[in-house]
Amino acid sequence: MARKRITMQQLADACGLSRNTVSKVFNDRGSVPEATRQAVLQKARELGYYQPFEEAPAAAEPPKFQNIALLTRHPPTTEVHFGTFFLPAFIDRLSRAGYMLTMYEVTPEQMAARVLPPHVPLDQLAGLSVIEMFDQGYLEMLCSLGLPCISVDCSAETYLAPMRCDVVCMENTAGTAAVVRHLLDAGARRLGFVGDPEHCSSFRLRHLAFSMVLKQAGLPVDPALSILDEDAPDYSDVDWLYEKLRQMPAVPDALVCANDFLALSVMQALKRLGLSIPEDVMVTGFDGTPQSAVVEPTLTTVQIPNPEIGYVAADILLARIRDPGRPFRVVYVETTPVWRGSTARKPT
Repeated sequence: MARKRITMQQLADACGLSRNTVSKVFNDRGSVPEATRQAVLQKARELGYYQPFEEAPAAAEPPKFQNIALLTRHPPTTEVHFGTFFLPAFIDRLSRAGYMLTMYEVTPEQMAARVLPPHVPLDQLAGLSVIEMFDQGYLEMLCSLGLPCISVDCSAETYLAPMRCDVVCMENTAGTAAVVRHLLDAGARRLGFVGDPEHCSSFRLRHLAFSMVLKQAGLPVDPALSILDEDAPDYSDVDWLYEKLRQMPAVPDALVCANDFLALSVMQALKRLGLSIPEDVMVTGFDGTPQSAVVEPTLTTVQIPNPEIGYVAADILLARIRDPGRPFRVVYVETTPVWRGSTARKPT
């Protein structure tokens, strides 16, 4: 049975402590009196809060293999990359358990050929981790290697096939649904979605939530007001987005973008069209990147708890290394809508 969903704030309230104190207990950061620590752990057990220290306690002896490979198509080099904020927590948890992480970039040619990058020491690996890799065939190849594997997010097809690895995702549907309802409350009636729903599982779930809330409100899901083209570099091209927006039969009241990266480019294209945000068009993103807080106007988004996802992913991988036969799991980590200036319009 799945664990009861409870937030760290709810756990802190139940203990009569601050969220910061409870966070220190779970993240091994800062000094917490042992009596307080034990009280928090006991309350966590009673409430069903996820407990990484029980899932993957430190090994009693050094692991046989201490290397873990991280495979990615896009190494984190900018502040809009998920891995920039995920990796420090992921590495911290693994290193505390005695493991070393090495990153390998997978080229398009290697992806197509279903082969590992050169120099991956397959016979010396304790496990595999995967981020920003959304090719189902390649993931299946990795799973066939017989090593413990954790995928952070996954392809849009993964859930249509038997589970062969653990998956950690940010929660996508509730956050997107809250954003769409917020837009409807603000008076939007013509809404569009920006992003390829088949790009990855998260994009598919965000588009699904977008469509479901519109249908619940009795509003049409009009593809003519959306940009749903197959994922390509074009999405980063403001000129391309400008033409896509210009060709729409009507100006949408709001555009729900699959992530902040797309939303920031869409905002540039809308401004080039002479449209004001949020007066003419409201815009939302997803991820909570630092840029979302400094763009003008500031961007309404859904904040991903990147460090927490890093810790959870590491704990699940360590648990898999310790017990390879346990059932595979999909774990979703709570996200939080952040309301800002790009959706400030009020109902008339």
